[in-house]
Amino acid sequence: MTTTTAASLPAGKAGLRQDAHVIGLVGIAHLVSHFSQLLLAPLFPWLKDDFGVGYAELGFLMTLFFVTSCAVQAASGFVVDRFGPRPVLFGGLALLGLAAFGYSVSTHYWMLAMFSVVAGVGNGVFHPVDYTLLNRKVSAARLGHGYSVHGITGSLGWAVAPAMLVPIAIATSWRTALVCAGVFAFAVLALLLFNREKLALPAAVPAKPGAAAADSSFGFLRIPAVWMCFGFFFFYAVALGIVQVFAPGAARELHAVPVAQAALCLTVYMVCSALAMVAGGFLVSDPTRCEKLVALGFGFAACVALALGFMHPPAWMVPVMFGLMGLGAGIAGPSRDMIVKRATPANASGRVYGVVYSGLDIGQALAPLVFGPLMDKGQYAAVFIGLALVQAVLIASAFNVGRVRRTALAPA
Repeated sequence: MTTTTAASLPAGKAGLRQDAHVIGLVGIAHLVSHFSQLLLAPLFPWLKDDFGVGYAELGFLMTLFFVTSCAVQAASGFVVDRFGPRPVLFGGLALLGLAAFGYSVSTHYWMLAMFSVVAGVGNGVFHPVDYTLLNRKVSAARLGHGYSVHGITGSLGWAVAPAMLVPIAIATSWRTALVCAGVFAFAVLALLLFNREKLALPAAVPAKPGAAAADSSFGFLRIPAVWMCFGFFFFYAVALGIVQVFAPGAARELHAVPVAQAALCLTVYMVCSALAMVAGGFLVSDPTRCEKLVALGFGFAACVALALGFMHPPAWMVPVMFGLMGLGAGIAGPSRDMIVKRATPANASGRVYGVVYSGLDIGQALAPLVFGPLMDKGQYAAVFIGLALVQAVLIASAFNVGRVRRTALAPA
């Protein structure tokens, strides 16, 4: 009995159905990963009082999470290429569910720190797993849409976390909210286990002659564009960490936004980002537009960030402005992933995405160390100014990746 892979299917209903299954399953797993990244941040007001700590200490929990995730992400890419993505994905989901339950029973700060490490281990597997499955199982004609859905579900995960956890914490307690988060993670794990055959990996594609740079396990590290992508994702993550963890609180203090409405700011940002990624998935069908789309999206987002830092909008307008920032970041999302795809050698997806996306974890680990103290010192406008500066660096980084890649491809 022969197995039909995505690459051999006609562009008809069978191929569309298989692509949709893979994209959907990978997307819901990615949603849980992003949801779990924000298990603690929306609950900072409660944790701050119950554990007697400041924003700097709570931000350090995020640093622990992302430092651990970074180390695991770089290593898990090799594991994924060697043993396949399915078992690694299932293990990651189980650890995220376990960490949520662990947070809920924590009685000391050190317990929160310990389970932040557990959650970081679980989170670290997702990008190597997800992009290996998408690149190997989804047909080329629908790969851009696969990236778009992947980004959308990630943004929805970030949006769902505060929208779910804050109301439950207000109605009951922050501990109950985290128990619900753990149940959600294990429910998604059960769904993927039930559909595990749809995540079976096809046979590897033979390497092309002359692809010596990626032949060995570490050969891809000699490709300059890989490291340019790493730098791009580092700055992307710093900007993202500012928006997720500190920007809503800074907006609350600067513009007298109520607590519940400040939590809504992040949800609006992520929902608008997800909607914009739909358009971004169509626009990136022409890969030559990638750098221009990144410049357009993050340039617009930087302007809105500066407006939040220097202007004095009414409280009701602040979530709208977060939504506008989300639209700018979202339109660039699929282009961001296509930039990496164009720099990835055949059969090295797990390793390349593991290293490149570890830049995400490093950026999100360092952001709290810089912006947490700014929050504690009351420098709320500086948070938005810093966000705009990082987004400007992002634009320059994207064009630098394109320049390095074109130089590498140019004939001698």
